Amino acid sequence: MTPTPPDPRLVAQADLLNPSFGTRLRRYFLTGLVIAAPLAITASVTWWFVNFVDGLVKPLIPAAYWPDTHLPYPIPGFGLIIGLLGLTLLGFMTANLVGRTLIDAGEAILNRMPVVRGLYKGVKQVFETIFSQGGTSFRKVGMVQFPQPGMWSIVFIAQEAAPEIAGRLPDGDDMVGVFLPCAPNPTTGFFFYVQRRELVEVAITVEEGAKLVMSAGLIQPGAMGAKTAAMASTPPAAA
Repeated sequence: MTPTPPDPRLVAQADLLNPSFGTRLRRYFLTGLVIAAPLAITASVTWWFVNFVDGLVKPLIPAAYWPDTHLPYPIPGFGLIIGLLGLTLLGFMTANLVGRTLIDAGEAILNRMPVVRGLYKGVKQVFETIFSQGGTSFRKVGMVQFPQPGMWSIVFIAQEAAPEIAGRLPDGDDMVGVFLPCAPNPTTGFFFYVQRRELVEVAITVEEGAKLVMSAGLIQPGAMGAKTAAMASTPPAAA
């Protein structure tokens, strides 16, 4: 009598319930990779940024004041600390009359330079808008139908149309500026005005929206809590 071959579904279920030693090793390796890779990339980027700032700031300080001069090994981050202190001191000076006068005098000189004037004003306005504590730019995430009706795309909500622009648009009082980022690089995209009634606000943060765009929809908002632990306890075949 020819023996009956085992049911493939039962074999697969048995492999899921009792994974082999090789399956466990693979699972643990992937879990370790998920944990170690982001840490390594974050540490590398942080180390590069610290060295980059040190290279910019340290040449401005006499070598006699460098810790590296008095110690047998270099101290990374010295330039970064000096840079942070310098920016804080600059902000403190701007808050009083003397510092404000010096800043105004410097801006008056820049305003007399044809090319530098436009560049300085544009960059300053961008930074003031981004780092303004009371601003509303890019504080919310929404969805619009793009590139055609029935297809929804993630957008970052900016501000309402300025009076100069709203006056030239139909229903200008109801127009809102939005930025539609491109995947997987959210720093590029399209900026346009859309009617508020065609904009659907989403109750997620801008950071979650950026992650959603960068991962092309793989990283869903609020779904990152126990993924690593679940991966460590679930066989790859089940995942």
